[in-house]
This record gives sequence, C-alpha cells and structure tokens, in this order.
Amino acid sequence: MRSGEGPPVGDEGTVLDLIGNAGYLGTEWVVIPAERFDEALFQLSTRVAGDIVQKFVNYRVELVVLGDISRYRGHISALRDFVAECNAGGQMWFLADMEQLRHRLRG
Repeated sequence: MRSGEGPPVGDEGTVLDLIGNAGYLGTEWVVIPAERFDEALFQLSTRVAGDIVQKFVNYRVELVVLGDISRYRGHISALRDFVAECNAGGQMWFLADMEQLRHRLRG
C-alpha cells in the first residue's frame, strides 16, 4: 500500500475503525500518513484534532501523524504550539518521516 492510500481520516467512524483495528492487531501505535487527514485536522478551530486525539486517548492507543505538514504549520502559531506539545508527550506525535519515528521509538 502506498502511504497516502486509504480513506481520509477526519470523522469519528474512520478513527474508531483505526482504533478497533489496532486493538484487534494488538498494536500500541497507529501511524497515519499526514496526507490522509482531512484538512480540518490542521485547522484547530474546527476541533477535529481534539476530537481525534481524545478518541485515541480514551482507547489508550498512540497516534503518529507521519509526513510533511509544513504547509499548515507556517501560517498558524496555534498549530505549531499544538504540534510541539504533542511531540513533547507520548500520546500523539507529528513526525516528518520513518527515520524520525524509528528514532523516537528507540529512545
């Protein structure tokens, strides 16, 4: 599967499917390419990001948004702050590539 294949992620049903699949497979982390997310995730005023994060927190599954989100980060300081806060924790990370992910998982 290419990295961007699959349904867009932006509604509760899709998120719950991902979480359910993770539980079925016994995984702790769900890694989703950034291009699969609905653009609303990156516009914090829509509350999509908060709703998605809350679902993953409730079900104790960690989330990685993998890929380039620079086209969104440069314009919105709130998003930059959100990404920095997420990356400082252990529940959700925004990472540029697989190498960053491997590094974070090792350390």
